[in-house]
Amino acid sequence: MRKIFLNLGKQPLANSFLNDLSKKTLKNEFFYNLKISFDIYSYLVSVHTPVNPKRQYTNKYAHRASESKTMRNAFKKIAYKLNKKFKPNLIMEIGSNDGVFLKNFSPKKVVAVEPCKNLAKLTRKKFKTFPEFWNIKLSKKILKYKNNKFDLIFSANTISHIPNLKETFLAINNVLSDRGVMIIEDPSLLSVIQNNSYDQFYDEHVYVFSAITMQNILKKFNLRLFDIDVISTHGGSLRYYICKNNSKYKSTSKLINFIKLEKKNKLNKFLTYKKFAIKVEKSKNQLKELIKKIKLKNKKIISYGATYKSTTVFNYCKINSNLFDYVTDTTKNKQGKFTPGTHIPIISPKIGINNTVDYAFLGAWNFKREILNKEKQNIKRGLKFISHVPKTHII
Repeated sequence: MRKIFLNLGKQPLANSFLNDLSKKTLKNEFFYNLKISFDIYSYLVSVHTPVNPKRQYTNKYAHRASESKTMRNAFKKIAYKLNKKFKPNLIMEIGSNDGVFLKNFSPKKVVAVEPCKNLAKLTRKKFKTFPEFWNIKLSKKILKYKNNKFDLIFSANTISHIPNLKETFLAINNVLSDRGVMIIEDPSLLSVIQNNSYDQFYDEHVYVFSAITMQNILKKFNLRLFDIDVISTHGGSLRYYICKNNSKYKSTSKLINFIKLEKKNKLNKFLTYKKFAIKVEKSKNQLKELIKKIKLKNKKIISYGATYKSTTVFNYCKINSNLFDYVTDTTKNKQGKFTPGTHIPIISPKIGINNTVDYAFLGAWNFKREILNKEKQNIKRGLKFISHVPKTHII
């Protein structure tokens, strides 16, 4: 039984950047109601009514993981760690994006699954790529192609995007070897609650997992959780280590202690989420109030990063081009476009970060350290940053 605890209102697809603001484009812009619910039996937090994935993951998917230095370094580091620890002979990634993780392995050892055809074109030049959605049918197709099961299956910020968890894990069970390990990285529910980072909820994040819920899900599919890493990626994520029930791996004290921590923070209680929703409403009001005060002083405000997270914030808080002059983003195929729903122009930071800017909203707050370090000179001359995480404040 699912109970709705948060309503983030009318939202566009977080990735649906507009090429222009013509009548035809605006008429065809897709919106849905973003409501978040809690299952009182499994404790699973999810988008109450998910969007059809075929509408989301198209040949125009904008995100490129390798364009962030932070992400390149993170994937290189974990690839080295997993290769050293598990010594896999065959590796598969579900949701390979532009190949930023798999490029750290021998091409002969790897298989990529990437449903966005524009991204699959990039990876198929380097290694075998299946440009399809992950499901049981595809798992059988891959088994037939490789004639062997995988020792390592990796998936970062993808499993939480797939509405059908039953299909997902049955398919994983098909292709995971008896000695194999699956690694899943996804945003941490505990971090979301503690940081009040409601912008982790958008159409692609169908689920925000906790270790408690992941453990409950896996039990149904002859799989189990045996270890966990708490990582800083995307503003606070968990790396789950999963194996088959009969595997040699034993549950680590780190996992046991983390589940205790989640229970201590009452992630298995509906009241926790009702309190969270009150804090979210307060955060929205504080951010709007701060921006309006700054605008009354005739100061120029922009947003730093046209992120999926900022799509949620802009539309929930009704922030548009009347409040922000523009958004800067380093992703080239976002530049020259407009933000989903709120239609703020997106330009290159080389043009947009200049002496005329007084304040920059940290749309990419999860890259705060990287951004502040990069903008040292502008901060010296007086540029101030605004963040809404964990509460609205000026940096």
